[in-house]
Amino acid sequence: MKIGIIVAMDKEYELLQGIQLAQHEIYLVKSGIGKVNAAMACIRLINEHQPDLIINSGVAGGIDTCLKVADLVIGAQTCYHDFYAGDVSDHLKELGFEQFIKADSKALQTVQQVAEGRDDVKFGLGCTGDQFITTKEELFQIKNKFPQALFVDMESNAIAHVCAKSEVPFISLRIISDTPWVENHADQYANFWTDAPKKNFELVKNILETL
Repeated sequence: MKIGIIVAMDKEYELLQGIQLAQHEIYLVKSGIGKVNAAMACIRLINEHQPDLIINSGVAGGIDTCLKVADLVIGAQTCYHDFYAGDVSDHLKELGFEQFIKADSKALQTVQQVAEGRDDVKFGLGCTGDQFITTKEELFQIKNKFPQALFVDMESNAIAHVCAKSEVPFISLRIISDTPWVENHADQYANFWTDAPKKNFELVKNILETL
């Protein structure tokens, strides 16, 4: 099985660099931050390597009070939080893509099995936009639009969008680096990189081993 893994930043890349799984071919790609960079990297990955599954990994902001820093969030669905094309009655028919793009069912089931009984793994909606969410006001705007949303990032749904168009299975596995509703939000993000990542990226590796 050929698995493509897309991350956005150097720090995320370093934590997964060198990953080797005997039963899989792994292609790790650093896309850069944002939707366009992510989409471009995904297209190149598909064209050059024809992966059987693409995974988007890295960090995300938690926008639900059920989450804490270092939790793993799985995008059972993803969407854009900064996309608006008027009142659209049939998103797929009128715009050419689903508003909520579902994760690959087989990969999602595997992750659910691995995570069974863990309270630090949550499944739900991830919202993508070209913004780093830093204030409660920005958070509440997204939650008002998508009350069920668990996390925000800047790449997941762009990759999901390309994968859906290309008929390539996709899933997003993200680690919560910060929760914008708390007062020490900036400190959370800064401290995350020294305290949490290695342990939590090990869980990502464990999931990959079971796919």
